[in-house]
Amino acid sequence: MSIKIGVIGAGMIGSDHALRIKDTLKGGVINGINDINKENSKRLSKELGGVKIFEDPHALINSSEVDAILVCSIGPTHEEFVLASIAAGKYIFCEKPLATSAVACKKIVDAEMKFGKRLVQVGFMRRYDSGYQKLKKAIESFEIGDVLMMHCAHRNSSVPESYVTEMAVSDSLVHELDAVRWLLKEDYVSAQMILAKKTKYSHEKLHDPQMLLLETVSGVRIDVEFFHNCQYGYDIQCEVVGSDGIMTLPEPESLVIRKGAKKFTNIDPDWKNRFIDAYDIELQEFLDGISSENIKGPSSWDGYAASMASDVCIKAQKTGAIEPFSIVDIPDFYI
Repeated sequence: MSIKIGVIGAGMIGSDHALRIKDTLKGGVINGINDINKENSKRLSKELGGVKIFEDPHALINSSEVDAILVCSIGPTHEEFVLASIAAGKYIFCEKPLATSAVACKKIVDAEMKFGKRLVQVGFMRRYDSGYQKLKKAIESFEIGDVLMMHCAHRNSSVPESYVTEMAVSDSLVHELDAVRWLLKEDYVSAQMILAKKTKYSHEKLHDPQMLLLETVSGVRIDVEFFHNCQYGYDIQCEVVGSDGIMTLPEPESLVIRKGAKKFTNIDPDWKNRFIDAYDIELQEFLDGISSENIKGPSSWDGYAASMASDVCIKAQKTGAIEPFSIVDIPDFYI
């Protein structure tokens, strides 16, 4: 029997997830939609063949017509909808961030632990990307010895004027904060943010590009460049420097074209195609986890850890200083 899914947030990512459940994945069916923008709800409902629209997100969460909730609305709404879904005993797939502050994420962690069962999976899709999977396997097998440093980059061709300096961390950098912690299996002890010379393509409320310097518990140093108006496309880079060699995240598969006295490959214009397979795999794992009553994907604690890191990085943005992390032990519930 198919798992009945309710979608909160029918924008780009919510629509993509709903359509992949309908067209690509196994075991789920979209049974309800809610979006603050009624036109988004109507459009997605039509694309899904006339799925019921709920005017009130809480009515959708508490409906007997749904078994699980996809929270794909804007970040500031996540805390409310995830907590309500836990209270209703529904499984939740929450797009990143889990919530917009560590305090809010901790409320979710506490509520889930009080419920007594893992219900939440967070949308850190890079863990499911084949390139990142290969990096992790090679790190864990000491293919290049001990990891000493990492060089990362997160580049977007452009962002709208609603995208402000802090969002560079809370909306984008949070992926690197989770992915690196997952790759190395250790937490951070300090962060420093450096604001580079501002590109002419940015706007008043976004300082772009920026650089983050991290240190982990064991002393690994990580630098992350994030550039949200790079103009040329969507580009994710990760290089791991070890005691015995260097590894680089594989580039997406692309034709090598020789034409007009040039040799080149194409670069994805945005994030949708770059991680399309990872999105499929993470949501299929969520559906399978519901069926087996054993959610295995990125947890509320992972969302909390990423949010704690984001909060420190945002503080470092403002102070320019090296800011320390508070190390918090993971509860047995999430091990």
